[in-house]
Amino acid sequence: MPRIKFDMGELQAFVVTAEKASFRLAAETLCLSAPALSRRVERLELALGVRLLERTTRSVELTAIGQEFLHEARTALAGLDAAVRRVSDQVHLRRGRVTIACIPSVASHLLPRVLRGFAVAQPEVQVHVMDESASQVLDAVLSGAADFGLSFTGAQESAVRFEALIKERYMLAMPRSHRWAQRKEVLWAELAGMRLVSVSRDSANRLLLDQATADLPEQPVAWYECNHVAGALALVEGGLGLAVLPQLALPPGHAEVCGVPLCAPDLWRTLGLLQRRDRVLSPAAEALRGRVRQLQGER
Repeated sequence: MPRIKFDMGELQAFVVTAEKASFRLAAETLCLSAPALSRRVERLELALGVRLLERTTRSVELTAIGQEFLHEARTALAGLDAAVRRVSDQVHLRRGRVTIACIPSVASHLLPRVLRGFAVAQPEVQVHVMDESASQVLDAVLSGAADFGLSFTGAQESAVRFEALIKERYMLAMPRSHRWAQRKEVLWAELAGMRLVSVSRDSANRLLLDQATADLPEQPVAWYECNHVAGALALVEGGLGLAVLPQLALPPGHAEVCGVPLCAPDLWRTLGLLQRRDRVLSPAAEALRGRVRQLQGER
């Protein structure tokens, strides 16, 4: 079937002329001369191969096919207008949806204050937060399920741009009643032989802990193991052991748990913003990304 070619101006000329039943009134509405308007309608009829309007010296009337086509033309113009308004709304951040993937500690302790400011500035933009493990955050960014991510892994992935935001130190989480709670630092060597609360062996945090304690003459024992940091903190609060956790995972001002920096060696991790290199963000996602970037240099 040959492709029928006409433009929106011709379609609009037909609709307005049919509604006004007058070339003169339609021309005035569209700010065109009557001959220019007539030529637009004629080009549309030529493209379709049918007459849409019956013209007399006094009036303009729709043909039977013209009446049927008028409904379709109105629907097409309305759909185009709605699409243009949707794009305009997104460009001007009046609406939209952003998906951000992040590790749970970011979702709990860092992201809420970012989203509060974003919600005030863009109240009609929806945000979906995927709080997952570091590997799942990276997968979500790579697959396109998330517009961008916040995690401490991904810098070595060639398809991902990793922008460093925050450096955080590893701390020893303990009850505030613990004998070490007032110390400024704790040596890794002092953990030898102690019972610890640990996160799962599948966690990147556990890998760093195992590496940091590998050379100790007596290994600390992961007596309790949890899949998530929240569970580990709950066990620490219950007095069941101490936990090595990144600073961001320790809620500030916690009534029962505090963190003391570990040293010799000092152990840090870098939280970064992950974005697929070939991904172009929507205006709403770019705006939220800009707010996240304001965290750069904290801690």
